[in-house]
Amino acid sequence: MRQSFPAAPPFEPAPTVGNPRLETIILVTLVAVQFTSIIDFMIVMPLGPQVMASLGIGAGRFGWIISSYTFAAGLAGFIAAPFLDRYDRKNAFLFLYIGFIAGTLACGLAPDFWLLLASRTLTGAFGGLLGGQAMAIVADVFPEKRRGQATGALMSAFAVASVAGVPLGIVIGNKYGWQVPFLVLAVLSLPLLALATWAMPPIRDHLGPTGRRSPAKLWDILSQPNHQWAFLLVSLLMFGAFMVIPFISTYYLANVGVNEDQLPVIFMAGGLVTLVGSPLIGRSVDRYGRLRMFRVLLPFSAVMVLVITHLPTVGITWAVTATACFMLANTGRMVAAMALINGCVEPAKRGGFMSANSSFQHIAGGLGTTLGGLLVTVQPGEPFFNFDKVGYVALGATLASLLIVGRLKPLPTQNPVTVQQSLAAAAEAQADAGEALELAD
Repeated sequence: MRQSFPAAPPFEPAPTVGNPRLETIILVTLVAVQFTSIIDFMIVMPLGPQVMASLGIGAGRFGWIISSYTFAAGLAGFIAAPFLDRYDRKNAFLFLYIGFIAGTLACGLAPDFWLLLASRTLTGAFGGLLGGQAMAIVADVFPEKRRGQATGALMSAFAVASVAGVPLGIVIGNKYGWQVPFLVLAVLSLPLLALATWAMPPIRDHLGPTGRRSPAKLWDILSQPNHQWAFLLVSLLMFGAFMVIPFISTYYLANVGVNEDQLPVIFMAGGLVTLVGSPLIGRSVDRYGRLRMFRVLLPFSAVMVLVITHLPTVGITWAVTATACFMLANTGRMVAAMALINGCVEPAKRGGFMSANSSFQHIAGGLGTTLGGLLVTVQPGEPFFNFDKVGYVALGATLASLLIVGRLKPLPTQNPVTVQQSLAAAAEAQADAGEALELAD
């Protein structure tokens, strides 16, 4: 990977700054690419019942398929963090997107469990880095006065994928088979790759003689106690979420009285509620305080974990209500948590910190999915057993974060984190795994 991008001359000015037309083209390209990346990450979970039946696997192996993406993304984040900043952002972005397309195509062609597992690992290694690279491009291209607006537009890819892309993928998967959504995504990604190649100019302002990051700086980020508490906090949140979310669709079909045709409605309703509720929660975080709002939202999230994992046969109406509340609670607590974390990191170290933070989220999510898959028992045509036990473990991880959050020490010299910064940080952290998964349930 280190030889994949030719080094560019340092300090060459980026031709995009101050050019609204080029800025718009770049932003549209990034949003479109993020749309495909997020759908790919999310779509495998609601298609779980089909995947398990088609490949003849249980919930344990299906958990491996989910966690392989997150583990690969987490490892790739640590490996790439010291090196990606040394190359032209356009070249790095195109390289990652090509790898992502290859992995997505391989998922659609995988005939058995082992090849699907390898394909998801490949996709995670490249797709997990795309979100962070897109955020870096936005920061490099857009001046500060327009950066918040650009970040909000980039977040729209997540919202559209949650509200429209995933439900459409479920419909296609239900009608034509679980492989077809991956094949469609791979085909749709090819013109977007051509668009990115043509439309995006070289982005090299960040380059210097040695690049901005090095292994020594990464270790400095990982070794600071305040950073370690932040990593632990976000890891607990993601561990608890990943234990539950990948198995919700299977549980709903087996135990709650929901059929496959109703799953898209549940996803769409939950996505819309979260899309509307997230900005309101963000403004509340600014108004009432980050720590206070986290301590208010966290118990609500814990209650919804128990509700989701103990839901009886109630049909679609209650399933939609419970899912929407669960998704909103998870998103809200992450906005508050990221606002807290963002205020505990020096601005000069924030880029490297967020890359490492994303890796911890992916790894924690992979561990949660793996453990959840080991605990539950499901066979085609039979009830889903032990999901309540998954809920209890997830509840413990969720409540433990209340003990950790008080350990964070905001930097006294920093300006208050605005709602735009909070939502942008949450989007950057969740575009690979966190919020995308929370909306995927």
